[in-house]
Amino acid sequence: MHHQYLNVGLLISFLSISFSTMAQQDSANAEQLKAQVSKAISHIMVTPREQWSVKVVNYENEEGDITSSIEHYIANEQLEKKWRLLKLNGNAPTQKQQNDYLEEKLKHEEQKSQGKSHSLNLNKLIQANSLRLKANLSSHAEFSFQVTMKKLGDDAKGKLSGVLSYNKHHDFVEKITITNNAEFSPVFSANITDIELTFEFIKINDAVLPMQQALNMKGTFAFFTEIDEVSTTTFSDYQHKATTTMSN
Repeated sequence: MHHQYLNVGLLISFLSISFSTMAQQDSANAEQLKAQVSKAISHIMVTPREQWSVKVVNYENEEGDITSSIEHYIANEQLEKKWRLLKLNGNAPTQKQQNDYLEEKLKHEEQKSQGKSHSLNLNKLIQANSLRLKANLSSHAEFSFQVTMKKLGDDAKGKLSGVLSYNKHHDFVEKITITNNAEFSPVFSANITDIELTFEFIKINDAVLPMQQALNMKGTFAFFTEIDEVSTTTFSDYQHKATTTMSN
């Protein structure tokens, strides 16, 4: 009988050590993955997107008012020739529309060169120290994280959360989704009840490039006007340092 109690005690002790070791290994694996994800986020930011020609398709639906465009960015061209408007609302653009489009792009490029553009900075958007492993599969790891978006105002602080999907086989961030967990007011008299932002990426050789950005937002403005916006920007036909034009 004494030996039976001793064997049970040894088994419990062994299991306790095993579970403790497994927990330590899981924690170490999570920290390693977290470091890889942080590095992968920075990789997106340093990818030289200006070296890649790309087709850009925009779609926007604001309370039923639909607009769309197809653009082409041409790498290694002079500033005035970098961007071309191929379609506007399904039609070939007029000369005036072409001129207005080019003027807007030149203005944006100038702001960008002066550091005044509002391009997305993932290192600031994603609070790296808040990354928490949610799922660890053979091909992907999923992390939750806290979000900082100053453009949405102080009231949005603490009301946005994100989920990130990391492709373990190819070592890159594949998708980022940001949603709200409470209503917030980005500006006076505006109230956002639902918002979902998604960013999808593709890896070509060693470059991590955007594949699609999407926004779904609902709320009210001035208490009576409905906010119901859906917009997507899709990037395709990437060519590294290409200078040739693209067919419609």
